[in-house]
Amino acid sequence: MDRHKIFKVMTVILAVIVLCLAGYIMWHRLGLNPDYDFGAGAYYYADDPAIQDLADKATFSTAVPKWIHYALFFVWGALMWALWKWVDRRK
Repeated sequence: MDRHKIFKVMTVILAVIVLCLAGYIMWHRLGLNPDYDFGAGAYYYADDPAIQDLADKATFSTAVPKWIHYALFFVWGALMWALWKWVDRRK
């Protein structure tokens, strides 16, 4: 098989896996907060009217300096941009 056919088969397999996982997550209602009745917004507190109360209670601390988080974000973005250019050249 040539590479083009291999990538097509891999794409179809990945799409089937993603759709099966999405169906599993929806079927088992994973990530859904039963206390909120906002439809799709009930996922991840997206439409919670008391979100500020939740945000005030949330605490996160790390020993990693903030600039490292920013640097990693921009490095990731540069890598994805380079990958995008590489994929675009291959068309």
